[in-house]
Amino acid sequence: MAKLVLIIVAVSYLLGSIPFGYLLVRIFRGEDVRLSGSGNIGATNVARTGSKRLAIATLLLDATKGYAAVMFAFWIANWYRFSLRRQFPGTVYDTRSAVMTSHTVFLLAALAAFVAILGHVFTVWLHFKGGKGVATAAGAFIALAPRAMLVVFVLFVLIVALTRYVSLGSIVAAAAFPLCVWWLNPAERTSAPILLLIAASSVLIIVRHKDNIGRLLAGTENRLR
Repeated sequence: MAKLVLIIVAVSYLLGSIPFGYLLVRIFRGEDVRLSGSGNIGATNVARTGSKRLAIATLLLDATKGYAAVMFAFWIANWYRFSLRRQFPGTVYDTRSAVMTSHTVFLLAALAAFVAILGHVFTVWLHFKGGKGVATAAGAFIALAPRAMLVVFVLFVLIVALTRYVSLGSIVAAAAFPLCVWWLNPAERTSAPILLLIAASSVLIIVRHKDNIGRLLAGTENRLR
């Protein structure tokens, strides 16, 4: 079980740490995106370099790596679970592998989501300085709890449409996601450890928006045009 957790953590972090925004701008424009705008490696700052196509590509790739991390966790945890069932059938399986339940599988997937976001925010390839984790979280959350993510996406769109603040939409969506998971998911997927990991992911995203929060309070945040 410990090896399984280590594999999921390692793969999720490495996937999340791929700095697609930095790589795309470096390859196609010969520039360092960290020297533009906010210095962030996410899609919003990539757009500030003058290439909307690269920004869209960054958004999609960042979301894909979060999605891939969670799907990998689901796959390997379920593989481990069913391999135990084959190895220890009947009562032996029940006693030797009782910890590997569907709840545990979902818990490991929630861990993968958190670690993938952590990898994006603190990427080892850029001296542990990365992005804000919104796109990576979106991909991870789609894989983790698609119904909750749909509600959160609608909320995000409404806030951005009403206020023209993308940052505000991201912050509110991140804060609402744990509540939506608790509301829409079955009990086995809303235990305290699972909600704690999801809440930690949301808090990490909100903390990364501290500068945006300051500008929102000061009335100097940039609006979407």
